[in-house]
Amino acid sequence: MKESLYELWATTGIANFSPGEALMIAVGGLLIYLAIGRKFEPLLLLPIGFGAVLSNIPIAGISGPDGLLGMIYSVGIETGIFPLLIFMGVGALTDFGPLIAMPSTLFLGAAAQFGIFFTLLGALAMNFIPGLEFTLADAAAIGIIGGADGPTAIFLSSRLAPDLLGAIAVAAYSYMALVPIIQPPIMRALTSEAERKVVMTQLRHVSRAEKIAFPLTLLLLCVLLLPTAAPLIGMFAFGNLLRESGVVERLSRTAQNELINIVTIFLGLAIGSKLSADKFLTLETLGILTLGAIAFSIGTATGVLMGKLMHRLTGGKVNPLIGAAGVSAVPMAARVVNKVGLEADHHNFLLMHAMGPNVAGVIGSAIAAGVLLALVGP
Repeated sequence: MKESLYELWATTGIANFSPGEALMIAVGGLLIYLAIGRKFEPLLLLPIGFGAVLSNIPIAGISGPDGLLGMIYSVGIETGIFPLLIFMGVGALTDFGPLIAMPSTLFLGAAAQFGIFFTLLGALAMNFIPGLEFTLADAAAIGIIGGADGPTAIFLSSRLAPDLLGAIAVAAYSYMALVPIIQPPIMRALTSEAERKVVMTQLRHVSRAEKIAFPLTLLLLCVLLLPTAAPLIGMFAFGNLLRESGVVERLSRTAQNELINIVTIFLGLAIGSKLSADKFLTLETLGILTLGAIAFSIGTATGVLMGKLMHRLTGGKVNPLIGAAGVSAVPMAARVVNKVGLEADHHNFLLMHAMGPNVAGVIGSAIAAGVLLALVGP
């Protein structure tokens, strides 16, 4: 009888919980709270937080190779399929009009990618810390976190540093979701109240022909100059062509809604599965998270500084805040820019102006990934 009771006790969660698992379940609960209670990017944080809770249930093995989340991770993340499908959906959701109307915002998207290359050097510098040893390929994969582009980070790390894929995915999506917390203090610190109040003129009308030509031109340039970025740029351009062509509305709606929603659910749960205590509470993962925070902050800062330069060169016609949208967290960064602008002037709506650098940031991070893949890839 005693042996039976002991065996029963040994199968309970209480008997098998480790302090690390309890801590990570609390972290998952915090992410769920931020999603529901604070409405911080619930589409990302809710599935990631719930996946974190599931992956830390002792004995269940949900995040293991034979568990549901483990299999989802293997099929969609390790293969790089989920990021490419997400890129197609983002392309179908994206209006290139603001970027076409104001091509100079490409510079803002390019400036915000500086964090990628700074972090690459930072990852290599961390090799001086005992217990850490990042190769150049590892550092390149870690650096892409600075672009605040989760799909691109997953795609690149699956090819350059598969062993770091889980930690990089968690870091990239965590900072994407925390854009509303991280960016505003940096934006306010680097701009004056007068700069934040700058009202930009209405963008010109962009014709349908221009919108159709843009994704095709983008893909052509990618094919000619940087074929290594073709998987990302190609799916992004294809999704946008579905949207702008006007002849495949059903396919466009599917890419914008059902498909991207399904992939987002699985992607979030799979990323959450890497928040298990045994995988997350390591020096390597914590180092990557630290570098990711620095990278994202630097990307935001350099985007704003480029915005300040454009503000001066244009005689005050550009609001420097839109530079913060140069990171490729679409459309979160653009919404944050609009919010900070409205705090300075309740009549100053910057959303459409911020979408130009935001879209440029997506393109910029994909190009940066292609460059890194070409230079240090297998």
